[in-house]
Amino acid sequence: MASKGPIVTNMLATQLTEELKHRAASLGFVLCGVTSAAAPRRLDSFLNWLEAGFAGQMSYLAERREAYSHPRHVLDGCKSILMLALPYAVSTAARDASAQPKSARVAQYALGTVDYHDVIHERLKLLQAWLRERVPTATVRGVVDTAPLLEREFAESAGLGWVGKNTLLLNRTWGSYFFLAAMLTDVELVTDAPTDKGYCGTCTACLDACPTHAFPEPYVLDATKCISYLTIEQRGSIDESLRTQLDGWVFGCDVCQEVCPWNRRVPESVEPAFAPREDLANFDPIDVLKLNDEQFRQRFRKTPLWRAKRRGLQRNAILIVGTQRNQAAREPLLQLLEDEEPIVREAAAWALRRLEPDEPG
Repeated sequence: MASKGPIVTNMLATQLTEELKHRAASLGFVLCGVTSAAAPRRLDSFLNWLEAGFAGQMSYLAERREAYSHPRHVLDGCKSILMLALPYAVSTAARDASAQPKSARVAQYALGTVDYHDVIHERLKLLQAWLRERVPTATVRGVVDTAPLLEREFAESAGLGWVGKNTLLLNRTWGSYFFLAAMLTDVELVTDAPTDKGYCGTCTACLDACPTHAFPEPYVLDATKCISYLTIEQRGSIDESLRTQLDGWVFGCDVCQEVCPWNRRVPESVEPAFAPREDLANFDPIDVLKLNDEQFRQRFRKTPLWRAKRRGLQRNAILIVGTQRNQAAREPLLQLLEDEEPIVREAAAWALRRLEPDEPG
């Protein structure tokens, strides 16, 4: 049975909500807003997206489809959701370096020295502890993109921004270069006005710039064609029709963010944990081809790139050097023909064929 939740008067709720937001800001969250626990406004669109097969191999989404229908499936008795945004560094140096021939690119959010989940969860724990000190009977849970919660929908409902044509949450000050997090509670907080207006206008820059044409229409992403999905979530071989379209991205993709006008004047993040690592900002795909399991672990264990595993990151790097016809990769590719991972062996054979002078485009 759902908890009735602690009783907080209107006056106390107003003060509590204001102090909670102030505490969140002191922890580095640049955007915060409260929305009531309710069914997401675009739940039907999400379910239709699943039915269309646009989730690809992310079967966990369909397996938990019922849980997405209401926040109570994430926290029993949930009444309020505090939506939060933490910005990450945007490295122009990384963008400039990756523009060089024979280079590879890592998405901006993954350039830091630690996994963002760890950073945000630590701060959510502090925020939860703060609320429990004020309301000892409160039930609280913090989540960061792993719970069955449509975070962008609730962030829009909490007034943090609007969902853009590239399906990312956009804010007029912070653009889209930020992480979303949520703190659910059975305490009734004062809600913020939802964002009911978008500011994309007639702009289609994000849709036009996508290298793989992953947007069948505005506000709809076919993940099976998205470079971020292909380089991170796709567990097997990448379809040959898409291999040469990765556009140099070895992990993730920022194209639809880079061309967005709302990202032109984003404030610089001062979060040390997200400061770009030199070896990721200047990424050499051939270095990745030479890594064994232990070397991969030592280099990427505490970073977002760990999610791709060695086989996935090497597959991506192989496809990039093959697309670039990088002859310097020949020797490590020959070594990878004997790799224990089938997707690595297959990708290496494909790349070596492309290094042959008579191989067509």
